[in-house]
Amino acid sequence: MHPSQTMRSGLIAVAAFAAFAFGQARAQEISESHLAAARTAVNAIESTDQFDNILLNAATQVKADLIGNNPNLQTEISDMVDDKALALAPRRGDLENEVARVYARLFTEQELTQIGEFYGSEAGKKLLRQGPLATREMLAAAEIWTNGIVRDLRVSSVNAMADLMPTTGAVAPTTDPASTPAPVTSGASTAQ
Repeated sequence: MHPSQTMRSGLIAVAAFAAFAFGQARAQEISESHLAAARTAVNAIESTDQFDNILLNAATQVKADLIGNNPNLQTEISDMVDDKALALAPRRGDLENEVARVYARLFTEQELTQIGEFYGSEAGKKLLRQGPLATREMLAAAEIWTNGIVRDLRVSSVNAMADLMPTTGAVAPTTDPASTPAPVTSGASTAQ
């Protein structure tokens, strides 16, 4: 291929990519109403509450570092860091906006409105409050269920081995719980 043809092909490819990228960027533009619905949903599900202490924790750490090096200026350092932290507090809105944009990219405006309405309701608020407890209890129930399933599968399989023994000469395993080692879990000791 001639060098000018190669260059021309390269320019065409770059132009095609640029047109595609511009179209993708326009497709990802989010309307104000969509963003407002996302903000409402984000507030309702309290998705950014986990970040509430970041600035406070950072201020505490900076104070500790600076006071450790200058203990005679403890009061001045504490006041100064508090002032600097308060000056940064409005930047929390940047995080809220970015999180709202994330949700707006993942959910339609209608879905976000429904999410906001549900989690803004008493039932939604209760789900947020009781959700962690429900999850813990669900995991405990699943563990009990799993132990029962494993036990029953082991017993039925051991019993079924009796049918295989005459034809294969296999040794019959025992179903005595004392002879079956307990499942090892993290942090469990194996002392006998």
